[in-house]
Amino acid sequence: MDQVDRILDQWHRERPDLDVVPMGMFGRLKRLVTHLSAHLDRVFEAQGLNAASFDVLATLRRSGPPYALSPSVLIEWTMVTSGTMTNRIDRLERAGLVSRSPDPRDGRGSVVALTDEGFTLIDALIGEHVENQHRLIEGLDKAESAELDRLLAKWLACFEPERAIEDGDETMNARHRGRPTSA
Repeated sequence: MDQVDRILDQWHRERPDLDVVPMGMFGRLKRLVTHLSAHLDRVFEAQGLNAASFDVLATLRRSGPPYALSPSVLIEWTMVTSGTMTNRIDRLERAGLVSRSPDPRDGRGSVVALTDEGFTLIDALIGEHVENQHRLIEGLDKAESAELDRLLAKWLACFEPERAIEDGDETMNARHRGRPTSA
């Protein structure tokens, strides 16, 4: 019995008329996010990053050569506000991990690119990150992991139905006009 079970037992005793099954799911999800975030953050912090800066660097790295995107595309992929993205880019630029230059296709805009230092850092860190993620799901076997992933994708599609559509073998660069489909 975990803490969530104890909370649910209290509600069953006090309000037996309520179906608190969703409360248990949300409670466990919230507690899992707290634990998982702490473990993920340790890997980022060891390299002087946080989850937000990792997200920007990883988005640039997985975009493929030339590892450069406009701020608006970064916003679309990371799902943050423009002010938040500006702060992230500023911090990463000061750290020498990204550079900003005028967009050659549109002089009014800019392009954010990984520097050599940023590329080296994210290329090494993504391996550590994936290993860490594997460690964090060790409590589930392969079938359970696959089933949980399937159920989470189904649930997420209730909120993001346009993102649930498969986009085949298109590359990230080709999708800049569309919506992101992966985390």
